[in-house]
Amino acid sequence: MQLLRSALRLLMAALFLGAGVMHFLRPRGFVRIVPEQLPRPELLVSLSGIAEVLGGVGLLVPPVRRVAGTGLIALLVAVFPANVNMALHADRLGAGLPEWALWLRLPLQPALIAAVWLAAFEPQR
Repeated sequence: MQLLRSALRLLMAALFLGAGVMHFLRPRGFVRIVPEQLPRPELLVSLSGIAEVLGGVGLLVPPVRRVAGTGLIALLVAVFPANVNMALHADRLGAGLPEWALWLRLPLQPALIAAVWLAAFEPQR
């Protein structure tokens, strides 16, 4: 089980690092899906990108792993409305993805939360 947790930790770190960097390399796609009710979408995208990078790195640093995991789980919950917004408005926000794919990716969020939990929180012995 420890090998699985280590592999998952590396995978989650790479995923969040990559996604976080993309917030700065290609921000327009992320800005576009921020729900209209939220202020300053550019700032929100930058902040979430920073959080993803820090969380991804934090998963690899044992003393801060639990804090990083907690932060990433909170981030996944916080950005879920943007994913729902993208699915609801697939015609203008879907980035060329079929509408069914946007709806299918919504259950991915709980799976990512579970993966981060497994990667960040060692069972108590």
